[in-house]
Amino acid sequence: MDYTLILIAIALAVFVFFQFRSSRKRQKETAERQASIVPGVEIMTNYGLYGKLIDLDEENNIALIETTPGTVLKVHRQTILKAVDDEAPVVEETPEVAAPTAQLNTDNAIQVGEPEFGERVDPDAKKPVRRAPKKATD
Repeated sequence: MDYTLILIAIALAVFVFFQFRSSRKRQKETAERQASIVPGVEIMTNYGLYGKLIDLDEENNIALIETTPGTVLKVHRQTILKAVDDEAPVVEETPEVAAPTAQLNTDNAIQVGEPEFGERVDPDAKKPVRRAPKKATD
């Protein structure tokens, strides 16, 4: 029996198994997300719109969202991305670090150190002359 054919069959079986497993996992996560989207919940849409879900029409795939008091938007149900948690994200405070002060050269007010790309090191140096392009002769 050919061993390469057996190895290919095993690799194909492993590939199908992992595809099936990841598909099931995605379906489970989608079902959990859809179960958390009920009227009265704060939601976020695919295009970043936040609001309170007022009503879901399963038959027509329409959702009514109140973005600000008195403003109700009618959107497609599939544009609802997720239910937003009420908890505010915790932001770690980092101590402020003072920016290093640049040391300036007093005679021409440039930073001391290596020259920037394209900067002339010798200010008295002669600038290159730009010549007119040569005309093509036939």
